Amino acid sequence: MRKGELTRQKALEASVGLASRLGLGGLTIASLADELGISKSGLFAHFQSKEALQVQTLEAAAERFTDAVIRPALAAPRGVPRLRELCERWLVWPRVVPQEGGCLFVAAAVELDDRPGPARDTLVRIQRDWLDFLAGTVRIAVAEGHFQPKTDAAQLAFEIYGVMLSTHHAHRLLGDPKAASRARRALDDLIARHAVARH
Repeated sequence: MRKGELTRQKALEASVGLASRLGLGGLTIASLADELGISKSGLFAHFQSKEALQVQTLEAAAERFTDAVIRPALAAPRGVPRLRELCERWLVWPRVVPQEGGCLFVAAAVELDDRPGPARDTLVRIQRDWLDFLAGTVRIAVAEGHFQPKTDAAQLAFEIYGVMLSTHHAHRLLGDPKAASRARRALDDLIARHAVARH
């Protein structure tokens, strides 16, 4: 790997953490240069603008999520076992990939929900792709005979997403030590509600 690409990768790793702490609005080429102890001109060659840096930071965070959550979960058997593995890895990913200020996607969603532009468009695409992937995993569970045929895959993905958002809120804001165990119980209840009865 060439030096320029190594510098860019190192910068993006730092930018994810910086955006988690400062918000995307606080992420600038200048603040990232200070974080890395390098010149702004050196970073400008890689990112060109604050907007481009924000977009690439969101994409880098999505790649980290894919590496920590999605790819390992694909090793689990199709259907409910894979859905459970996805949820469990999603639940622990803030520990696996530490972000000092909490989940960048949650923070960015609050920051960008009414702010049009490329960063918001990127975040919307990333989150829709994730919801679609969850729904697709549910549909596979239906095809495998694990879930009832009438299961609404998009609705169940929506409900799982809601559990995870409330877990983040309970853990980060409320300091609830039982946030993760409550999430696992809620996810178990959701899965049980749609499961095919075994006789």
